[in-house]
Amino acid sequence: MKSMRLLSIVVLAALAFPVLAQTADTEARVIVRFKPQADSVRAKALALRATRTEAREIAQTRATALGLRTGHRLAAGISLDERTHVMVAKGMTSAQLARRLAADGEVELVAVDQRRKISKLPNDPLFGGADVNPESTVGAVQARTIDQWYLKKPAGQVVSSINAPAAWDTTTGTSTTIVAVLDTGVRMDHPDLVGQFVTGYDMIGFGSPGATSTAIANDGGGADADPSDPGDWVEQADLNGVLGNSGCDSSDIGNSSWHGTRVSGLIAALSNNGLGMAGVGWGLKIMPVRVLGKCGGYDSDIMAGMKWAAGIAVPGLPANANKAKVLNLSLGGSGSCSDLYKQTISAVNAAGATVVIAAGNSEGLAVGSPGNCPGVVTVAALRHVGTKVGFSSLGTEVTIAAPGGNCINTGLNDACLYPMISTTNSGSKGPVAADNAYTGSSASVGTSFSAPIVSGIVGLMASVRPSLTSVEATQILKSTARAFPTTGGGSAADGNPPQCKAPSATAQDECYCTTTTCGAGMVDAAAAVAATVALNGTTVAITQNPASGLTAGQTLTLTAAASGLPGGRTVASTAWVLVDGGGIVTAFASGANTATATATPSAAGTFTVRADVTDSAGAVYSQSSTISVAAVVVTPPATSGGGGGGGGAASALWLAGLLLAALALRRSAAGR
Repeated sequence: MKSMRLLSIVVLAALAFPVLAQTADTEARVIVRFKPQADSVRAKALALRATRTEAREIAQTRATALGLRTGHRLAAGISLDERTHVMVAKGMTSAQLARRLAADGEVELVAVDQRRKISKLPNDPLFGGADVNPESTVGAVQARTIDQWYLKKPAGQVVSSINAPAAWDTTTGTSTTIVAVLDTGVRMDHPDLVGQFVTGYDMIGFGSPGATSTAIANDGGGADADPSDPGDWVEQADLNGVLGNSGCDSSDIGNSSWHGTRVSGLIAALSNNGLGMAGVGWGLKIMPVRVLGKCGGYDSDIMAGMKWAAGIAVPGLPANANKAKVLNLSLGGSGSCSDLYKQTISAVNAAGATVVIAAGNSEGLAVGSPGNCPGVVTVAALRHVGTKVGFSSLGTEVTIAAPGGNCINTGLNDACLYPMISTTNSGSKGPVAADNAYTGSSASVGTSFSAPIVSGIVGLMASVRPSLTSVEATQILKSTARAFPTTGGGSAADGNPPQCKAPSATAQDECYCTTTTCGAGMVDAAAAVAATVALNGTTVAITQNPASGLTAGQTLTLTAAASGLPGGRTVASTAWVLVDGGGIVTAFASGANTATATATPSAAGTFTVRADVTDSAGAVYSQSSTISVAAVVVTPPATSGGGGGGGGAASALWLAGLLLAALALRRSAAGR
């Protein structure tokens, strides 16, 4: 009898998990968000401060139940929040799995957990593909004095430099202002970076532990508190192993990039120390968050890293004792911006941080993800003369443009001119300890190095205005940008470059930027810091009615008021933004473009709003507020009874009220 029951269980398991077409090595990875009222969510809540073990157990329970309903054996990975998890399956593509799971009634959305990579250098020698480093022992290369042209005041042919010295007269950055570098990790032992770091984290493998994640991490383990860069070199042997089934291919073969170390140096390398170079804000601190390894990194690890860096709780991760004011993402990939990235960015913005992202190096094609997401500062790259560098992506998603380097040469063996000099490591595979290495005049160019220039500037801005919001930072960068040049580009051999056009399927090399292709203009550090100082003294206050005790179904009235506007300015307009509806608010009921707005939450929970106030001079001031909503409390009437306290029955009126409340909750759940 016992054997018959066991046989029945085996048969049922086989029916629940049918054998799929055996591309068994193919790993499908998706990110699943459950509906707030899904049975799987309501059965057991997942606390944001849950341990990694607790979070994994709850996520796996939900994955198992979802797999039983859809006929797929699912393994759970990271939990990005209380109801969003990575899930992995074998034997199908990620797109196939996403389509099948999206049909389940408990699922709110599914996104493929894509890989993002550092923006690679093109092979075209004009833009730095050739090895022309005067420090190299290879070849008879002529030495040339290299300086940080991109930091200086614009002069002569160099028109895209950012005028940092004038900004430094006001601030070189404060140690309480933190810029998170989400990248390959950092060599924290570089002599020009020692002491510039706060505690970071290595996210690689947190999304989904296993052989593939371990190979990507290249440090012998999974996610941990060590964000140092072990190197990200790729050999043919890597492609013959597990990485060969994960989107890694021959185009990834190469030496270690030390990409995160280069990015960090541009932001905050030490100065006045008689050594090496200066960062844009050498008084700032760097938070290294490792999300990229061999052949890039997964969206889930990147999004977890973004939340953690901004001080947002992530199940299974330790609390972040520091809170980054700026997040630099010199990474990207193809595709449109997913809802999950939109929600992650909204949460980071609401936490008070600005997200700066490289536009990408697609040679004039459209900006990829996450640079094409709303709520971020996307940066295109400029040549020293102010034209778009050939490798830079472009489009309406670009916010601002900054120097990205260009490797023009005056002779066959001459050193590269106008590179982006930064800290690096000379190890071709693993690192050289405490290596005092710089990119020198080697081919260090790309939008990966334009973004940290802007991140450093936003760090300076936040140093003089600690309450700086993403909306304020974006508006200031755009309003203080210098106009793009319309002459001076090209060369006698190349001729005058054309005007940049909207991205299409055809590549665009050097071209004259417009405000619809390369952002608002050329970033100006001094002007941006000065404009930020001018905002100080102005505050936006949000008042709520009722001030407390808001319950589900009750209308909330929100009023925004600005005080301390400079120079006799007045409020020109107010716009309300629903940053995160929390599944209980979908839109403002009224007044979204007035000083007073209303919203009616449908259930208990929290939601976040932001008020953007524009003054008569066009400056924008913003403030966010997170509102808590309590469930409706149904209090039974007092019972009546006599003869020694034998209780009476509930009244018919109270029972009718309870029935109506239950029906209302049921209709609300069905509507979601």
